[in-house]
Amino acid sequence: MTKHTLFSRFSRSAPELFHSGGDQSALPGGSDLRRRLALMEDFENTGLGWFWATDEQGHLTYLSRNAAEQLGAGDADLMGQKLTSLFTLDPDGDLDEVQRPLAFLLSARQSIANLPVRVATQSHEVWWRVSGKPVLNAAGVFQGYRGSANDITALRKTQIDASRLAQYDALTGLSNRHRMTRRLTATLNAYRTAKRSCALMMLDLDRFKQVNDTLGHPAGDELLKQVAQRLETIIGNKGEIGRPGGDEFQIMLPDIDDRGTLGDLGSRVIQMISQPYSIDGSRAIIGTSVGIAIAPYDGLETEELVSAADLALYAAKGGGRGQFRFYSSELKDGANLRRQIEEDLRDALASDTIDLHYQPLVRTANHTASGFEALMRWNHPERGWISPAQFIPVAEDTGIIRELGEWALMRGCRDAAAWPGDLRVAINVSAVQFAADDLPRIVERALKTSGLAPDRLELEITESIFLGDPHATRIMFRDLKAIGVRLALDDFGTGYSSLGYLKNAPFDKIKIDQSFVRGATEEDNNNAAIITAIVSLAEALDMETVAEGVEALDELSLVTNLGASHVQGFVFASALCQAEVLSRLEEGRLTYEPRGPAKHRADRRTLYRKVGIIHEDHRYEGMIRNLSRTGAMIEGILDVPTGTQLVLDMGEGQLAVSTVRRSNGAAQGLEFETPLVNDGAGGLCTRHRISPYALAAAGMPLAALPSGHYPLNSSGAGSAQSGRPKFLQIELSSLSHSPR
Repeated sequence: MTKHTLFSRFSRSAPELFHSGGDQSALPGGSDLRRRLALMEDFENTGLGWFWATDEQGHLTYLSRNAAEQLGAGDADLMGQKLTSLFTLDPDGDLDEVQRPLAFLLSARQSIANLPVRVATQSHEVWWRVSGKPVLNAAGVFQGYRGSANDITALRKTQIDASRLAQYDALTGLSNRHRMTRRLTATLNAYRTAKRSCALMMLDLDRFKQVNDTLGHPAGDELLKQVAQRLETIIGNKGEIGRPGGDEFQIMLPDIDDRGTLGDLGSRVIQMISQPYSIDGSRAIIGTSVGIAIAPYDGLETEELVSAADLALYAAKGGGRGQFRFYSSELKDGANLRRQIEEDLRDALASDTIDLHYQPLVRTANHTASGFEALMRWNHPERGWISPAQFIPVAEDTGIIRELGEWALMRGCRDAAAWPGDLRVAINVSAVQFAADDLPRIVERALKTSGLAPDRLELEITESIFLGDPHATRIMFRDLKAIGVRLALDDFGTGYSSLGYLKNAPFDKIKIDQSFVRGATEEDNNNAAIITAIVSLAEALDMETVAEGVEALDELSLVTNLGASHVQGFVFASALCQAEVLSRLEEGRLTYEPRGPAKHRADRRTLYRKVGIIHEDHRYEGMIRNLSRTGAMIEGILDVPTGTQLVLDMGEGQLAVSTVRRSNGAAQGLEFETPLVNDGAGGLCTRHRISPYALAAAGMPLAALPSGHYPLNSSGAGSAQSGRPKFLQIELSSLSHSPR
């Protein structure tokens, strides 16, 4: 016999018990009834469950003493209260749906079966499971409810914990992939109706695998926790952060579509994540790349927006890492190109389409070459020359870099052995190669096979090698120096520098990164002071210095006066193939004459890109020649007076309001009303874009707009041709052959 059956039978036999507060003396005679009552009291006293009863209006007429005590009141204090007043909604909101039916069931006089409810207590959270049935008298008139309840708080906590585990990442406490997808979908659906925007950032960690491999998975887990904490500090209440898995993170940012703000936030994320971490006494340095997409411009659905942000992240990593990138429709072509590069790269060595070219390292004292740096060049049979900036990151991501690196050592040593005298060859060694135990054996084999003297081989190593196991790094340095090769620290000062590294590492040369050379001759630029400090440091440590990327004569003069021992850059020569190097050496031409512009000029973005030029209600086709943050030089329409207001349609919803400040025939110099912002790819973009919602309101169906593509052409929205053109349109074909 179950407790529910017992209680039902008992309640039918002695309904007056519930109205008398449980006084046995009020019961009519009968030992069987007394035994049942004693059994009920014993059951209540165990705390396994209790009983309750209401009148026909839902007011309590009985509640077990244990239940009343859990509510923090005496049973007499509770009599006459509404049963529903004992319970409240879940403040977290996730479980409200299981509490709402109680009032409905009571009002409908239906049976209640195992219904979870949250008890209204102030001290701690309590959950009951409630059951009950309506009681009718002999005439069928409703008399109230009789029921039972038991405590399921522990079970409910387990359910809530399980629900949380299903929605949150157990390691970092951030939202997991499931929750982020659900939240993003709900947000986009709601925002589509409200015509609001929502940005999505995707990021993953550069060199995280190296930390995992060298310091162990517990260190990797601790690193992920610290990254999550930094992201929460940066983002605060501006958005929601998730960890879909691995070293990937997502950031949802509602109501932000200003690409200037998003770019600044992306830069701050990169800067903060790239700061050193302390993990169990070890120092770890990683980096990150960020992809940014914005709804509704880059997608209306969750899958579209995530795919757009992922493509932007892919492009940021392909562009050299440590960058942010906004999504654009061009990135799909770039992603396809990267996949094609990955496929073709595997066959490039076998097909002999990758080669080494050599750029001279020139002494500043007498402009003679002391050696050459080997630089990889890939002449693709269909695509022509592919930049190392494109294929080296792909090689690193796919692991092909080890095979390429070994090939470069073999080929570079073989080529250098044919050079006369003591000219050295400098060959780049990636962090992946440096971490491999067999690097010393590969170096020895390259030297033995080629016959090159060890002191004529210089291995260029970037500072990222110091992110690995310090003990293993010291052993590798020891083994390489034991062979007799020279070591150079490449790209010094680009993010991982530590004087402790230089104190302990046996470098023979420091290469000053070209980012410090560029702009060093300009006023109010601190790069010259940085170069001076690096040169002084190198001299104190008895190391040579190479200033990289020198292109102008004033830059050459500056780095020479600052004490750099060597220069590398176009001011002396570009990289030459082996045949050209041999030809020059055979002629004895080891001295290089500097050639180049007298002064360094800041980079100018010279474009030959079609744009729309909108004046009043007419649209013209034009060409951008030069573009800066504050203005542009355009061609396409004749004799436009200064002061004329024009709008440039730069594509993908980018409209730049501008004023003509200079005008000469078909060329106009424009000043933008709002400066452009960095697009993360070395280019410029508008802060805001015209919303697809605005285009839809003007008659262009929202669903017909491909993500990231909003042409304002003569047949599209926002381009009514109601007026006569005030300026003469010039054929673009006549402009395309007159670059300036």
